[in-house]
This record gives sequence, structure tokens and C-alpha cells, in this order.
Amino acid sequence: MIILGINAYHADASAAILIDGKLVAATEEERFTRTKHWAGFPVVSIAFCLKEAGITLADVDYIAIGRDPKAKLFKKLLFLLSSPIAAFRYAIQRFKNAKQVSSIEAILSTVDTSCDTATLKNKIIQVEHHRAHLASAFYPSPFEEAAVLSIDGAGDFTTTMLGRAKGSSLEVLESIDFPHSLGVFYSAMTQLLGFPYYGDEYKIMGLAPYGNPIYVDALRDVIQIIPDGLFKLNLSYFQSPHKGYVHYSEEHLPLVHTLFNEKMEERFGKLRKKEEALTQYHKDLAASVQRITEEVIFHVLRYVHKQTGLDKVCIAGGVAQNSVANGKITRNTPFKEVYIPSAGHDAGISMGAAYWVHHHQAQQARSETVMQACTGSQYSNEEIIAVCKELNLNYKQVEEATIFDYVATRLAAGKVVGWFNGRAEFGPRALGGRSILADPRRDDAKELLNLKIKRRESFRPFAPSILKEQVSQWFELDEPVPFMEKVFPIRKEKQAQIPAVTHADGSGRLQTVDKTVSERYYKLIDAFYQQTQVPILLNTSFNENEPIVNAPEEAIRCYLRTDMDMLVMQNIILERN
Repeated sequence: MIILGINAYHADASAAILIDGKLVAATEEERFTRTKHWAGFPVVSIAFCLKEAGITLADVDYIAIGRDPKAKLFKKLLFLLSSPIAAFRYAIQRFKNAKQVSSIEAILSTVDTSCDTATLKNKIIQVEHHRAHLASAFYPSPFEEAAVLSIDGAGDFTTTMLGRAKGSSLEVLESIDFPHSLGVFYSAMTQLLGFPYYGDEYKIMGLAPYGNPIYVDALRDVIQIIPDGLFKLNLSYFQSPHKGYVHYSEEHLPLVHTLFNEKMEERFGKLRKKEEALTQYHKDLAASVQRITEEVIFHVLRYVHKQTGLDKVCIAGGVAQNSVANGKITRNTPFKEVYIPSAGHDAGISMGAAYWVHHHQAQQARSETVMQACTGSQYSNEEIIAVCKELNLNYKQVEEATIFDYVATRLAAGKVVGWFNGRAEFGPRALGGRSILADPRRDDAKELLNLKIKRRESFRPFAPSILKEQVSQWFELDEPVPFMEKVFPIRKEKQAQIPAVTHADGSGRLQTVDKTVSERYYKLIDAFYQQTQVPILLNTSFNENEPIVNAPEEAIRCYLRTDMDMLVMQNIILERN
């Protein structure tokens, strides 16, 4: 049973392929277009997945598209009829969407000319956005039975969907309709604080620890918890939802309309302009936004627990990328175990749609647990050497038996290392496949990386990758965090030892590294541990204001234009004197 999953004409376009229920390959189109959050049709990603699987489109049984224009159609129409202008805009958009959907088989036929459009059309199945999210969270999880939650901005007129899953079945219990959205709330406040671009929300998480949550009570008028229920927005603070919130440029870039209105500015201050400094007020507001967002998430999860009675939960959607909230779930809700996939954001829609079809259309059994995020591009030593020779670069090849001690020695000496290892990760986090690494003991590491390599805001933290067996010695919680999806408090007595990965509030967004999952990365951290007695490396994504590097050429260009000291690509090393 072969299923191709696609997220197309939506932010973070991607493709994934399942063979007999096993995830063979998954990747985001932005890795190839080199444009963040690219939202067109993922032609290159599809071709990549087919090549990795060693198949053609003719071999594919189903093509799962992660959106369903027919979902909640009656509710959409009622919503639109309340605004004639919106209804007209919707008719135009429906026409455009219909053209896009009808062209899918035509575009696919250009990927593989062996299939005609009629054959391809018969293979296509539309999967509702949030059902795909739920599937992406539960079916790769290690749980036989769990509550499931999808929560984001909006997709197919839904903003939040909850249910329960067992074995191959997944039952939707309840959902919240657009425009009542926790994702929209968080994005609106992100804009108000002066971060206007699609995907900027993580900056609020980074800023929040520098403030005090003193405006939470005021924000409770903006987003309101419903006792014995879920939540709703006070829409009087927002622009008319009939205008739509996200739209796409001709270059397939997701753009966000201004979400808040004058009332929001009157209550919480004027929009911070780009050149305006961040004041303590902005930091306090960020802390308040983060705090109330956590309250809403925990409220929703308590409600989900009440509905299901289960102690395990699987979560996906854009709001599931809030790693600060994720790290607090087991301390603030009845849930004891949490699984969040590596691509919990919209890129994971391709994988989720494929899983949904595998279990609900093809009626297949579950066959794997996914704890490995590296499902993307990979390159051999020979391919990397060929690139180095083409670029006339001096390089050396180091034996596998000695490379880990060699690199660990450089890291312990204060060097910054680009680490290009195995397959690229699927999702927004660098997990030892495409990472920039440094010594977490360095007081100056944050400044060095932010100013000379990452060129980003100074308040944003860096992550600790830690040997799985050592978590309890360094963090106050000991839970598996394979995808860097949770923030935990670092033990107070350890914080001074690892200042480069200790955030302002004494926390760290950790990645637990398992030797059976990430063997080479584990060996590198272990070599550093043997030399320093610290089982942790500072890990940040291998990029500089661009998508994470995918191919050797991109890694080399990033290395050459920044102040990285060393680039390691498999066993090939470039090193500055």
C-alpha cells in the first residue's frame, strides 16, 4: 500500500510518502525553493519522495491532499451570508481554489509523465485540514490509545479539533469554527508587538521570559475561556474576519493581514514600529500573551481529558509549536504523556493526510512509531567531495572512528561548528541533521551566534541537545523530547555551567538524543561529554535568515559568509586556520 501525501497551496507546502504504513520520506518545499513557508505546489518535494521510495506515480495507490473545500460548507456559507462583500470575495476565492484543485492532476502529470491525468484524478482523496493534523499526531505516536488535539490559526473553517483515537480508528468529538482561534489571537498580539511576518510567533515565546505577566486579566477580555467548554474570541478587538486573515502572493508567500483593530491599540498600546526599541511594557505584554495562551491550552486539554478519560494525548497544529506551553502540560493537566510530531505545523499536513487515508480509506493497520525526524535529503562523502572540488575548496576527510573526538575537541576549545549529518529533518527544528553547534559552557556563545552567524534578535534563546540518559541530572523534568518540542526548567545548580543554553527564566528548549535514533549525533555529544563532563551541546538551526540548509552547496555558502570555524559534512571537514 503506497500513499503520497501533499500539502499544497498552503503555507509550508510539503510532501510525504508511506509504504505499508511506514514513513519513507517527507520534506518541505522551502528546502528546495529556499523561501521560508513557501506555499505553492510542492513539485520538487513530490519528485524527491518518489525517488527516495524508488517508485513512480503509477505505483501510488492513493494521493492524499491535506485540505477539503467541502468541509463545513454549510457553516461557511452561513458565515459568508452575513457579509455580502465577503460572499463575493469568497465566490472569487472558490473559483481560484477550484482551478487549483482541478489542476492538481495536471501538475502531477508533469512530475511523472507515465501517468495520465484521468488515472491520477481517480487516486486523489481530499482530507480535512485538522483531521490530517490529528492523524499526523496520533498514528506515528507510541500510544495504542490517546486523546487527540489539533489547534492552530484556521484550516477548512476549523481552528480547533479534538477527539480520541485507538488503534487504527480516530473519532472527532468536537471542534471550534473560525474565527474563534487561539492561533489568530497569538498572531494578532505578535503583530501588535512589532513582528509582522508569517511565522514570527516564536519571537514572542523568546521575549516573554524578560517580562512579567501583569496584563493577563486585561487579555481575558480578548480571549475568553468558556466554563465546562472551550474558548472564544471577543471579536470586537479584531479586524472583520470576513476579510480573511491569511492570503498568498503570486510568489506563493503566505501574508497575514493586520488582525487587530483600533480597540486593541486603545487597550494595549499602539503597534510597535520596526525601528522602535523593545521596552519593558512590550516584554510584559509578551509575557502576558504567553501566560494566557498557556491558560487556554491547559483549559482545552482539561476539557479533552474530561471528554475522553485518557491520560495520554497527541497534539498538532501551529499552536502545538508553542514549546513553552508544551513543557508544562504534564504539570498543569491530568495528562501524563504527550506526543507532538516533529512537523506539528502545517508541513505535517502531508504526512497526516497520508496516514489518514492509510487508516480510514485503505483500512490498514498501524505499523510504526516515529521518533526520528530525519526523512529528508542526504548526501554521501563522495557527493560532498565532488561539490568541494567543483568549488575549489580545501577539505580533509576524517575516519569515522576518530571524527567525533576530533570535532568535540574543537567544540570544547570554543569553536562554532556547522554539522551536516545524514538526512535533513522534517519540521522546523534542527535535530542534529542540519545544525550549528557550540559549547554550552561559553558565556559569549549567544552573542557570537546572534551577531556573527544567525544575525537575529538578541533575546532569542538557543537549545540544548542532551544525551537521553542524562536528562534528570540537568533538568527538573525527565520526559522524552525527541523533536525539541518542549521547554523544561534547568536545575538551578546546573544553570551556571551551561549559560549559553539557559534562557532568562532558567529554562531550556531541549532535545533528548537517543543513540538508537540519532547514532552519529549521540556519539558527538558523548565525545564532548567525555572531554568536559557536560553531556550537552548548544544546537541551533543551520541557516542564516533562510530555510535550514538542505544540500552541501547551501551549507558551504552559509559557512563561508559567516564566522563559523568549522564545517563538518559527513566525514568531510572544512576548517578555518
